[in-house]
Amino acid sequence: MKHVDSESPSDVARWLRSETANLWPALLGSRSLRQSRCIRKNCPACQSGEQHQSYVLYGRANVCRVAVYVPEELVPEVRRSLDNGRALQDLLHQAAPRYIKALKRARQAKKSDEG
Repeated sequence: MKHVDSESPSDVARWLRSETANLWPALLGSRSLRQSRCIRKNCPACQSGEQHQSYVLYGRANVCRVAVYVPEELVPEVRRSLDNGRALQDLLHQAAPRYIKALKRARQAKKSDEG
């Protein structure tokens, strides 16, 4: 691969595609274990103060905060998806300056060829 200081915009795009190829599924948000009371009268867990545990995925839809119940058996997949989402976000942060620098180099090369 070319050195980062001599990448073209298409080099950066190829790099990003190869780095993200195995990052699906990817989610942004946070997983939380919550405890809450249920609606049943005389529930032994609620009466003892133990309450009921459940996992929730918190995220944003536009400006609204959303919460989605996550069944216990899906927690490992959701955890992996959140890890992938953070990795994808990190790669996008790395790609931004590389791509801008590559665009500037391409623009400068074009000006040199025309001049």
